[in-house]
Amino acid sequence: MDQPQQHFLVVSFPAQGHINPSLQLGKRLARLGAQVTFSTATEVHRRIPLGKLPPLLACSPYSVGKYDGYVDWVNIDWHDFLQELKSVGSRTLAELARDLAAAGRPVTCVVYNFLVPWAAAVARDLGVTSALYWIQSAAVFAIYHLYFRGHPGLIKANRQDPLSSVDLPGLPVLHVRDVPSLLFSRNPEDDLFFPLVEELFQTMDTKARVLINTFEALELDYLQAAEPVELLPIGPTLPSAYADGLDGTETSFGGDLFEQTPRESYTAWLDAQPNRSVVYVSFGSYTVLPVRQREEISRALEDSQRSYLWVARGGREGVKESSQGMVVEWCSQVEVLSHRAVGCFVTHCGWNSTLESLACGVPIVGMPKWSDQPANAHLAEVAWGFGVRSEPSAEGLPDAAELRRCLDLVMGEGQRGEAVRQRAEIWGRRAREAVKEGGSSDRNLMGFVQQRLTG
Repeated sequence: MDQPQQHFLVVSFPAQGHINPSLQLGKRLARLGAQVTFSTATEVHRRIPLGKLPPLLACSPYSVGKYDGYVDWVNIDWHDFLQELKSVGSRTLAELARDLAAAGRPVTCVVYNFLVPWAAAVARDLGVTSALYWIQSAAVFAIYHLYFRGHPGLIKANRQDPLSSVDLPGLPVLHVRDVPSLLFSRNPEDDLFFPLVEELFQTMDTKARVLINTFEALELDYLQAAEPVELLPIGPTLPSAYADGLDGTETSFGGDLFEQTPRESYTAWLDAQPNRSVVYVSFGSYTVLPVRQREEISRALEDSQRSYLWVARGGREGVKESSQGMVVEWCSQVEVLSHRAVGCFVTHCGWNSTLESLACGVPIVGMPKWSDQPANAHLAEVAWGFGVRSEPSAEGLPDAAELRRCLDLVMGEGQRGEAVRQRAEIWGRRAREAVKEGGSSDRNLMGFVQQRLTG
């Protein structure tokens, strides 16, 4: 008798950094022969170009009640939004699953990322299995896991001193500034999301099996530090073309939520630049830099006399227009990072950006701000050696001189710069090997699907 076809309901928090890896996971599951329904909030669902998705991957939204149709993500009341997301999202996701069953496509497993933990309760009520898809690093997962399982005092006692040591069992010695800011900061954003992460880790089965967007060669020690939780590395979850040598046959994620600058304008500009000569500058989908910080970055880029492509979201005040650079509103990041002309990425060090840069073999200059970004910047410099972390000035942000120092170090002819670039190339090859057919991440994902078939 033929085995029943798997049907994964992949549920994502409605933010660009969550949708990209979740949608790519859905694509990979579909290519393994499973049915997949990808679900995110209604307003975000409307922006996904459905025509670019494979046939076995469908998209159906859940509702966020009064926030359906809401587009002002900068000024949103996040506390109210998260309450509506949980209450209305839970109910409408369950309705979606019941509708799929009535249509002859019953869900067999709910896969969810970490800011929609209520999706696991929906799965339990439906009588189906669920799996967390952790879209940050294994190191950050291990830090949270250890913090919430008996070691909060190691950070709480010294949270006012960013250079104080944090010696968590099974991990290299860190400093307070190297751990996720949710554990030591009292910024409003940290206070808002800390309870969600706390609930996730305190209610997680100690023998849970968690999908994670990383690969074995990169974070083997950190994967083991989370035991007895089993972390199953299946990343990096990038477009499939990038596992096949960056041939450019699939340049779009299919999930960009913002209107892009016409692709031809920036790709033509990049084509005209020498190899590894361009500084790519981007700070993610929602970070809007203060004008003073944009001015410091502009001064550093001008002083470096290097060409640059800058994604300046939220306005161009403080961004100096120059013949040596190009400023755009939004672009396809992986396509840019995989271009031969790009030699460095100035980034906030969100995990997607960090992993995308690593997979494309591009060194980074880290300017972390919050959440997992400080940990990622630390790992990129100290553990993996393919970047450098900028140091803040007395005002809390790196100034032009510091950024110029970092650019000269990463892109210059010195021994340190050469070593950073070599490490970036090595990690890029290892990342592509992991997700190719037969690679470690490919095998892990196939094993996950087979386990769900056999129960």
